[in-house]
Order: sequence, then structure tokens, then C-alpha cells
Amino acid sequence: MITVYGDVKSGNCYKVKLTLRLLNQAYRWRDIDIMAGETKTATFLKKSPQGKLPIIELDDGRVLAESNAIIGYLAEGSGLIPTDEFDKALMYQWLFFEQYTHEPCIAVARFIRLYQNMPIERQAEYDLLHVKGRQVLRLLDEQLANKAFILGEQFSLADIALFAYTHVAHEGGFDITPFENIRQWLSNVEQQPGFVGMQD
Repeated sequence: MITVYGDVKSGNCYKVKLTLRLLNQAYRWRDIDIMAGETKTATFLKKSPQGKLPIIELDDGRVLAESNAIIGYLAEGSGLIPTDEFDKALMYQWLFFEQYTHEPCIAVARFIRLYQNMPIERQAEYDLLHVKGRQVLRLLDEQLANKAFILGEQFSLADIALFAYTHVAHEGGFDITPFENIRQWLSNVEQQPGFVGMQD
């Protein structure tokens, strides 16, 4: 059985939990408190030398890090990964977009506000993240025009990855009310069989 080390408020950790639940795969959850320094202990660093969450540990002791790599491993051979090679490449395109464009704005603003309680020294950074973040949300909204999911009709890992932080964007101060396509897409994801909330 897979063991997941994660923080229940982390969108990256939520991707792993949601993927496992959608696949109806059993797992053990080990809660790790980032703010209490539990990712910096000697025991944890043996498993994750970078001190990052999430990680999964297999029964044979192998450990895998990086949320999108983990969900790709978990979903191999399932309907969450397109069989068409071009569609699969598009899925990866949006996974990279999530990590390198979406998360650095949406997730970091949320971290500053939710985890750090808006320290004054990060206010200017937070304001800039909002400018960039609104552009990111606008692009995502345009991608979802006339589509049920990121790739069209097929629900995929791209949806799981982007859902994780988009659905809690308000916790970072973002207003998604103007983004009608995003709001419909969030509802579509929540209706998937096996769906589980971030802190459920």
C-alpha cells in the first residue's frame, strides 16, 4: 500500500489524494506540518532530501516526489491519461503550465495570506502576484470556453492539477466570480465519481 506524506491544506498534496480517490486506490496518509518544521527533520529528510511535500513511499521503500510526477505514476494506464499521443502531450503542456505559470501566482499568494497571515514585508510581492494571477485565470477561463474539461470532454490529470489551487484561489484573495467558464469547470470536476474535498 502506498503511503502519502502530505499537508492537508496543500494543493500539491491534495492532487495526490484526489487522484488516489478518483482511482479508488487504497493508501495511508501521514500528515506533515510544514509550519512546524516537520519537513526539516532528519527522519523526513532521509525520505525527501529537498524537504518538500508531497512524497509517496512504496512498500519496497522507494520514494517519489513532485506532485505532478506522482499523479502521473499513480494514473498510468488509467482513463486519467489520454491514449491519443497528441492529447497526452496537451495534458503535459497544462501540467507544466500549472507548475510554472499558475502555481507561482495562485498558490504563492494563498501561502502568503493563509499560511503566513500577510506579513508586511511580502505585501508588494502579494500585490504583483495578483496582477499576474488574474492574467493566468483569464487564460485558463479562455481555455475552458465551450469545454467541460481542460482537454475538452475527457477529464484528465490536467484537470486535477489545475483544480487543486484554482478551487481555493479565493483563499489567496482572488475573485473567480467573473470567470464563468472556470466556475462551471470547478463544478464539473466536483461531480466526478470518487471526488473528495481538500480537507475531507
